[in-house]
Amino acid sequence: MTDHRPRGTEARPDRRPAAGAAAAGAEQPGGRALGDGGAARTDGRAAPAADSAPGTAGGRAPGRGRVAGLLLAAGGGRRLGGRPKALLPYRGGLLVEHAVEVLRAGGCGPVHVVLGAQAERVRERAPGLAGCTVAVNERWESGMGSSLRVGLDSLTRAGGADAVLVLLVDQPGIGPEAVARVRAHGARDALAAAAYGGRRGHPVLFGAERWAEVAASAAGDRGARAYLAAHEEALTLVECGDVAEESDIDTPGDLRHLR
Repeated sequence: MTDHRPRGTEARPDRRPAAGAAAAGAEQPGGRALGDGGAARTDGRAAPAADSAPGTAGGRAPGRGRVAGLLLAAGGGRRLGGRPKALLPYRGGLLVEHAVEVLRAGGCGPVHVVLGAQAERVRERAPGLAGCTVAVNERWESGMGSSLRVGLDSLTRAGGADAVLVLLVDQPGIGPEAVARVRAHGARDALAAAAYGGRRGHPVLFGAERWAEVAASAAGDRGARAYLAAHEEALTLVECGDVAEESDIDTPGDLRHLR
């Protein structure tokens, strides 16, 4: 979907991850346009066990807002020789179907999916998209920023969600546990992201009160990077390095992550 982007600085050493902190470990690869690695505030609070349990129905955790899932799956796989990542085979289905199930198992609902390259072919070959709201980004070649805008517009039109958790289709190492940890911070003014060894990564969560400003700032392949940098002090990092691996699939060599 996007190429690797340089990470920013590490999270400030005097601030602890919000939940599920792992022992100080190696940095994880990733750090890309939607919310590439960088410093951010952490609140030092662990999410309640009930909030973190995968599979919470309807995207609503006890005492928190309803969190929708947004899967960005529009890219054409330029560095994979023009193979859209949504169509890559994985665990008996397609990678896009796997990512949808990760969002659902992590407690997000409803799930919105943004397609782009070969969108009709993806629809035809991915029965696992049933029940999702699918939006097509006709300008997918302009970068992930346009897909993020299309997805947020779809969510705004649908209404009913207090926050959205954004996942990228090409990160199969991120599973329901990481989704659930970040989702547990859902609220209308929320701003949270998974962290790997203290470094910001994916998924990223935006409260509904922030959607308009996030969409306005999204451009090219930068996604929400500018917004996250401008609101660093409001961002809560949720450590997920002990339950997820953020490697992404950009090149043929990265296909090993699908094994």
